[in-house]
Amino acid sequence: QVQVVESGGGLVQPGGSLRLSCAASGSFVSIYAMGWYRQAPGKQRELVATISSGDSTNYGDSVKGRFTISRDNAKNTVYLQMNSLKPEDTAVYYCNAGAVVFNAGNIRRRDYWGQGTQVTVSS
Repeated sequence: QVQVVESGGGLVQPGGSLRLSCAASGSFVSIYAMGWYRQAPGKQRELVATISSGDSTNYGDSVKGRFTISRDNAKNTVYLQMNSLKPEDTAVYYCNAGAVVFNAGNIRRRDYWGQGTQVTVSS
């Protein structure tokens, strides 16, 4: 199994910045992608950003130009630098790790989710 733990959330003023971190650990062959998703009250979970093991990135339209995702493959850690934060960015941010795992003689690709970290943008 794979454990995913987020950190770095908190309260920030509009226009401010936060940096989220997410570390994956446990038993896996490799982690081929990691990403961030968010869910605001009353809304569906949405893509924020993803990054592959080859550093290909993908961003949700609402955060392009403001957020930057990066990855330290050696540490199985992904970061999300959030700048120019808006009240609309308020949500629980969830980290996802796409991992290749080996169980019972089989190789599988599975997604693992963290418990989330709260980001609140308010004056």
